[in-house]
Amino acid sequence: MDREHPDSTPMAEFLRSARSRLTPQEAGLDDPSLGRRRVSGLRREELARLAGVSVDYYTRLEQGRSRSASAEVLDALATALHLDDAERSHLHVLARRRPGPARRRPRPQRVHAATWDLLETLQQTCRPGFVLGRRLDVLAHNQLAGRLITDFRALPAAERNQARFVFLDPHARELYRDWNRVAADTAAMLRLEAGRHPDDPALSALVGDLSIRSEEFRRFWSDNKVHRRTTGTKDYRHPLVGDLTVTYQALTPGDDPDQILFVYGTEPGSPSETSLRLLSQWSSAEADTRSVTAQRPGAPD
Repeated sequence: MDREHPDSTPMAEFLRSARSRLTPQEAGLDDPSLGRRRVSGLRREELARLAGVSVDYYTRLEQGRSRSASAEVLDALATALHLDDAERSHLHVLARRRPGPARRRPRPQRVHAATWDLLETLQQTCRPGFVLGRRLDVLAHNQLAGRLITDFRALPAAERNQARFVFLDPHARELYRDWNRVAADTAAMLRLEAGRHPDDPALSALVGDLSIRSEEFRRFWSDNKVHRRTTGTKDYRHPLVGDLTVTYQALTPGDDPDQILFVYGTEPGSPSETSLRLLSQWSSAEADTRSVTAQRPGAPD
């Protein structure tokens, strides 16, 4: 909770954060007094004008004194703040949050057999693949993904989590060539999860533990950014095969919207493809007596 705004809401905190990140120039404002500003972000009255609402109304939203806003107002604010699709959706989710009856603890997530078969197929085509669930829990991965990133199956169930790996495992800082970007995106993905599942005690416990143990996580979390990964690239510095760049695509397997399947690939004929194939050969040599389908550990609680 914001100490300066004791009655603040998650929506109010998100609005303040988004406003502070948008400069007047980015918002398209031509103000001769811009050079004499104390802060780089938009003023409340500027954002209210851009969104077509009164300054008093916007101030009440940002201070948490008004907990309702129409879809039209939210869209106007999102447009004025230059929010992307994930951030716009997150704002709507936060605005619609209402106290409700106590929820039962969600059941542990399970990966469908067809998804395990797909992970094995990806393994055979030299493509790392893994499944993330709620709270960025790592629910499953094939051998090549384990060799590229880390073997989450060898960890205790409570530690099979992408955010824990990124912020708490020293190996992650050496593995990702741009660790700061990966860490910022991971915190933003977790922030998106918090907006979708505000009453998840395990998620609150995870955020609390990371906040205590990682100064960087506290910093990225306080930025109040959200991020949804769909496609992109990621750079690694692997201890066995050196530098390589992979492309990724995020898919939703089966009928569980809280599961995301990440499929990695490389540019055909590139040094990264060669490195990944070499890594795959080593993985296969170590797993002559095992297979992905023969080891299907229970999902982390």
